Amino acid sequence: MTSLSKALGYDAKDRLLIISSDLLGSTHAATAGCFEAMRDGLATTATLMMPGPWARHAADRAAADDDIGIHLTLNSELDCYRWGPLTYAPSLLDGDGGFPRTLPDLWDHADLDEVRRECRAQLDRAGLWGFDLTHISTHMGALQQRPEFFDVMLEIAVEARLPLRLEGRDAEKVAGFPFRSLASEEGVLYPDHFKLVRGGARHHFMAALHDLEPGVTEVVFEPAIAAEELRAIDPSATHRVDDLTLVTDRRLAKLVADTNAVLIGYREIRDLQRSGI
Repeated sequence: MTSLSKALGYDAKDRLLIISSDLLGSTHAATAGCFEAMRDGLATTATLMMPGPWARHAADRAAADDDIGIHLTLNSELDCYRWGPLTYAPSLLDGDGGFPRTLPDLWDHADLDEVRRECRAQLDRAGLWGFDLTHISTHMGALQQRPEFFDVMLEIAVEARLPLRLEGRDAEKVAGFPFRSLASEEGVLYPDHFKLVRGGARHHFMAALHDLEPGVTEVVFEPAIAAEELRAIDPSATHRVDDLTLVTDRRLAKLVADTNAVLIGYREIRDLQRSGI
């Protein structure tokens, strides 16, 4: 089986790095932060939350060549800042009129047909708003960690001919089923390695760079600009501002170059998947 690196035109020993900015569209602070991370920093892709209140603003700001995937969203985890399903599906609403706050609440009550319709609605609206989507991810891992929910995400990825962001083997063990192998069987591509940077962004990212393995590694940040809006609603606001500071640090490019890592986005992987190679 040809490695992803070789299929992309690199050597199997090369270390390819995707730097992702998550939660585009969720808040103004996150939307501004994601675009800044891509345009003034080293981020090579972003993920869009279509139910987010600022998703339409993100569509207005997006450029045709922006590498943006869809972050399929079925949870609204913040206490006082809510977003809900585009389809108004009853099983995807909690008592506050938004998505469930927790994964167990979602998994216990969601109707899978309503999940499927909601995910397709998010994908369709992104297309109508002009996004040339490059990949699919899932907010809070909601569609990855349960086999019946993963089946929905995989079905949509096959239909849309889009690669997936999938976590690694450790996450498979926690989930209890081989979601990476299932994706491969359907011809859906995904990075070889995954790292989520949370808290102490600089330390964790430097450690990730130091331990970078051959193949494609995706490192995920949640950058946001410093804003009172974000501080009022998100307990992780300080960490997210730190994410943006790190990704836009001009010294970071040299640090990445020193590791001989090659920065890529998801567009290359999407185009490879659609080529059928």
